[in-house]
Amino acid sequence: MTNYKITDLKPGTYFSQNLYLDKTFILSTPSTPITEATLKILKNWNFDQVESEGMMGRSPFSTPKSIPVEPVKKAAPETVIHQPASEGDAGVKAAIANGRQEIAASDTEEVRMKVAQNVYNEYCRFVNQIFTHYATHKELSYVEISATVNILCSFLKENKNHFLRITPDMEARQKDFLVNHSIRTTIISLAIGLQLHMPQSRLVELGVSCLVHEIGMLKIPPQMYMTDKKLTVSERILMSAHPILGYNIVKDANFPPSVQIGVLEHHERETGTGYPRHLTGGEITMNAKIIAVACSYEAITAPRHFKEARSTYEAMIELLKNEQHLYDDSVVRALLLTLSLYPLGSYVYLQNGKIALVTEVIPGNPKNPIIQILGEKAPNGSPLTVQSDDNLYKIMRPMTQKEFKDVLAALNKH
Repeated sequence: MTNYKITDLKPGTYFSQNLYLDKTFILSTPSTPITEATLKILKNWNFDQVESEGMMGRSPFSTPKSIPVEPVKKAAPETVIHQPASEGDAGVKAAIANGRQEIAASDTEEVRMKVAQNVYNEYCRFVNQIFTHYATHKELSYVEISATVNILCSFLKENKNHFLRITPDMEARQKDFLVNHSIRTTIISLAIGLQLHMPQSRLVELGVSCLVHEIGMLKIPPQMYMTDKKLTVSERILMSAHPILGYNIVKDANFPPSVQIGVLEHHERETGTGYPRHLTGGEITMNAKIIAVACSYEAITAPRHFKEARSTYEAMIELLKNEQHLYDDSVVRALLLTLSLYPLGSYVYLQNGKIALVTEVIPGNPKNPIIQILGEKAPNGSPLTVQSDDNLYKIMRPMTQKEFKDVLAALNKH
């Protein structure tokens, strides 16, 4: 590494390799110049020097332009990927194995939700381990990640309706923002892939791409993506470099080209207004199209310290409108058929004045999902579960988060 004094940097300067603040956080990439705003920020942060393995110059270095892109293929016969076991997925495998035994012993709603939550927690620990190991050792294993995603796909097929209802609380999201965002987006992406009848091998590639789609963020100071302040121009430029940073990370780790491209293109949009290469619809791979929709849906519904979470219903409506035609219509429709118009896990008001939880999607009928009536029991003692309709059990509207909290607080008093 060569050290460069801040006083020697000029606006418009480029480096042939990444420019680092302190051996960990990237200040700029070969595709982004130093700006006056960046230099001002460095002074405010009290940095007096930066470092890079590259050379300082005035000519920009291009972002990846000519990358082999795999054509979108028709679904092949289903194949199962067999990967060697790793220490990282031991907890996930144990959670799934134990969970299946619990379900076999007592296949109730409560047990399935408990099992789904346990598996989710193990996946969060696994992803946190992957990110932490990369941050400290700069190592990333495709074999380990793909093996774990492979068993995630199998579990999701068996427990999709319950797994999709899990929503991390505010504290968990704040503590492990990248982990929770990555795992939630991966679950949604895989559910879309299942709706599109992707074979197991392609589901695994999609899942791996999604699990590491934000890996480039580990090269950026966390105060940039966790701040509640408006980013400056130079900070936005740096943030928009994370797909390229992630692409370089998985490329250097010898991940398959399909995964590399998924990471690189997840912020591309159908209209060509995305980044980093401004691709249009036909140029964007299906994996990237799916990640784009799942990532946007998760971001809309995720509480952050600088914004209130919007409801899953609002997120679904926004994506269905697709007013700027940013997303692939077939992928948005697959999301709708996967989660329903009133997404799994949301609470709704019924025409009869009761409150219900959306628990299951009816294939081909996203308007009338299966619902669980709050506070009512079936003759066998289990929660009363019915299909919503256009009569007695007609859904009038979703509950707001505040309304749900108020109702829950009232119920807990009794």
